[in-house]
Amino acid sequence: MDRLPALLFLCGSEEGSQNRGIVEYIYLKQKLKTDFPEKEITSVKEMLFLQIPLLAVLLTAGNNEDAFQEEISFKMIHSSSFHNHSWVKIRYSAWLGDLQTHGWDTNSGRIIFLHPWSKGNLGKEEIKELEEFFRAFSIEMPHELHRHASEWKFKYPFEIQIRMGCEMHPGGAIVDFYGFAYQGSELLHFQNNSWLPSPKGGTRAQDMCRRFNQYLVVKNVVQRILSDTCPRFLLSIPEAGKADLQREVKPEAWLSTGPNPGPGRQMLVCHVSGFHPKPIWVKWMQGEQVQQGTQQSDILPNADGTWYLQALLDVEATETSGLYCRVRHSSLGSQDILLYLGHIVILLPFFSLWNEIQQTWDSRHI
Repeated sequence: MDRLPALLFLCGSEEGSQNRGIVEYIYLKQKLKTDFPEKEITSVKEMLFLQIPLLAVLLTAGNNEDAFQEEISFKMIHSSSFHNHSWVKIRYSAWLGDLQTHGWDTNSGRIIFLHPWSKGNLGKEEIKELEEFFRAFSIEMPHELHRHASEWKFKYPFEIQIRMGCEMHPGGAIVDFYGFAYQGSELLHFQNNSWLPSPKGGTRAQDMCRRFNQYLVVKNVVQRILSDTCPRFLLSIPEAGKADLQREVKPEAWLSTGPNPGPGRQMLVCHVSGFHPKPIWVKWMQGEQVQQGTQQSDILPNADGTWYLQALLDVEATETSGLYCRVRHSSLGSQDILLYLGHIVILLPFFSLWNEIQQTWDSRHI
């Protein structure tokens, strides 16, 4: 099956050019008329509504009898920070499960392939053409949202997030997903070849859907990638990718105090970093009891593909005795990490040893 080569044949102006990224697309237009005869594309801006070009770079066709038979997803995340009418910061990333596979260098306008297998079977010319597209997209997309910011009640500064891809469930069933969010709240989703307003999107989401759904070519391309290209990628994951997904890295952990939450109180912070895979359990405890006031931050990616989080506990300054942070992770096996408020780090294989350790701790601090 064709992999949309014509879609990606774009020769754009460089970032920051005065012609606002107008693209010569005669070849693209002619090809799209053949592939999608129901509507002739009349403006490159129509193509720049396509929020998923990175997927076309990243997804490759092929068959692999050793494909994953477990739950796993591929997703592209696009984030745009609109600080004001003239300053926008754009970020791209792509993820296979919890493993980041691709990034985007905004300075050079190049795709970053984070693993040797991330390029799939794409050739140099294909990658070059796609990078030209991304540079043009990075110029035109902000202009479109700026023009409609007042109509759609986007108040500066604001964030736009797009998350799309597909997920394979145990047994082989594959489902696709697409979400367009403003300030972290989803406005639109994509289903059955159409953008639809999310339940809490209100009139703003309805207005956006009416405009987005005018672009018949874009809808067909989005549908093709979600329902065909992405599933084929998940069924053809190379063994090298499988090995990276299954790697285990032990976490490092340390304690600190945060900003004073109020008179007579203290904010305890347990930092856990450098672990892989992503699932982890971190709690503040006293004895065998989990402290219900424990608050956990989002799990955030480190630059090396591992993860980081914080667990916070707001307590009375006089009630910190015996408190400790406990970390459980698959890489540790049966040895949990225990961190006490005295900079003592203990690997505890069996929780039955707790009483002995507690007695030792108390005897040192009488």
